[in-house]
This record gives sequence, structure tokens and C-alpha cells, in this order.
Amino acid sequence: MGIGWINAPIGFMRVSGDSIRKNSCACHRDRLSPSLFPAMEEYFECKGDTDMDTFLSPIEKPKGLMMKLAYYFTRRQFGKVLTPLKVHSARLPVAFGLFYQKIGKLDKKLVLPPETALLIRQQVARLNVCLFCIDIGRLFTIKASMNQAKFDALGQCGTSPLFTDAERAALDYVTELTRDKKVDPEIFARMARYYSEREICEIVWLVASEHIYNMTNIGLNIHSDMLCQISAKSQNR
Repeated sequence: MGIGWINAPIGFMRVSGDSIRKNSCACHRDRLSPSLFPAMEEYFECKGDTDMDTFLSPIEKPKGLMMKLAYYFTRRQFGKVLTPLKVHSARLPVAFGLFYQKIGKLDKKLVLPPETALLIRQQVARLNVCLFCIDIGRLFTIKASMNQAKFDALGQCGTSPLFTDAERAALDYVTELTRDKKVDPEIFARMARYYSEREICEIVWLVASEHIYNMTNIGLNIHSDMLCQISAKSQNR
């Protein structure tokens, strides 16, 4: 699996693949605290409300049947219409949304373990400080019953015993590629000891495609939709 897409006519809505079931685990409040996301917590401490407005106003009433259906499906699945849909996708021809959808479909062809793929995406989003992607990505990990302690410890992946040597090697590579836009040959060589050539290319794919999501949101000042909190409230009803 990797990160898939909602089964709607336009694809700016990322959801996890087959491992996310309707009866997946409840999202408990203590697992969804903003402290789980250091980048989000630091951001909200230093920004005021006026900085939270998107650069383009959200479109609340979209034109066209396809986009109206997309709004309906995301509201039904997440409890709200996703902000990237209202700010970005609603202003573009449907073909652009289908491009994002294609990315999600390709993720389902990965041979990397689903947890590894999500660890990579979350690390890239953390480093880029894409608050929307951090939030929605963490929601998927919870619904897929993944080890939340491991995702909490991403900032200490180099020393935390929760990570395998292979995961550390991949995350070191991902961190350097995302942060420095170049990679030390020794970092690459260490990762290559654990992963096949196909898996290495998949890791690069995850980093590159996550940047598409991240830059779309950062470029339009789109922040977290607080999807974890919305999910927790719905589970507690």
C-alpha cells in the first residue's frame, strides 16, 4: 500500500490504502495531541491568527459536477472539505486533480513496507514543515494501526531503539536529500546495503512526490485541517 487516494472523481484527497478499514482503531485524544507533531506545535506557538489565512480564499461553492462530488466525498470521509481542495484544486481544470490521483495510484504499487513509506513521507513533511501533510499523514498511520511511538520519535530516529538499522539508513538518506538537496555518497551506500535498486528508486519517488504535496500547501499558506482532532471527536460520540 502506500498513500492512496479517496475514491472520488478528482484527486487532491489523500487517504491510506487497503489497510485502512472502516473498523480501524479509535483515535484517542492522548494520541492526537499537537505535541505529537513538533513542527506543528512550534508553528502555532509563534504565529498569530492573522497568519493562518490562506493566500487565496477558499472556494466554498465549487463549479462543475465533478468538483461538487469531490467536496461531498471529502466532507463525508473527513468531516470537512479539505482546504487544499477548496484553495487549489477548485481553481484548476479536473486534469490537474487527476495528476495528483495518479501519484496515489502509483504509491499502491510500492514494494516497500507501508510503514516505511509513511515514515518517509512524514519525515519529508516534517522537514518541509507542511502542517497539512503532517496532520493527514498522521491520521492515516493511526487508522492503519501503525506504531505511534515510532512516528512520535521521528526526530530521534538516529538514536531511538524503535527503528531498525534499515529504517535509520533510509531516513538519514531522506533527511539529507530533503534538507540539503544533495546526498553524501556514504549515506547512499549505507542505505543501499539494506534496500534493492527498486526500493531505492521507490524511496526517491516518495521524497519527490511528497514535495509536490508539501509545496502545494506551503505555497498557498495552507495549514493543518486538524483532521486528527475531528476524527477523535467523531470516534468519541
